[in-house]
Amino acid sequence: MSNKAYRNVWDAIESTPSEAANMKLRSELMLVLEQHIRTKGWTQTEAAEQFGVTQPRISDLLRGKINLFALDTLVNMVSTAGLDIELRVSQPA
Repeated sequence: MSNKAYRNVWDAIESTPSEAANMKLRSELMLVLEQHIRTKGWTQTEAAEQFGVTQPRISDLLRGKINLFALDTLVNMVSTAGLDIELRVSQPA
């Protein structure tokens, strides 16, 4: 058994650093979208109308089905929500 430390859960479970980075970004965007929907008090149907997607798609988002969402899809949804995205790239510690 290894006691290796990881910076986040994605580093621990994904096979490559690029896959881990992609999953980390996707999960963060999904959390932002979920919070935005809850803050607005939208039903799934209302959220779907705002984002131009179907209600089942919003259900998948709110259930955290990350494997069903590409990074570009989530970026488009965040942008459609009128939210700004900032990206920071840094050297590993």
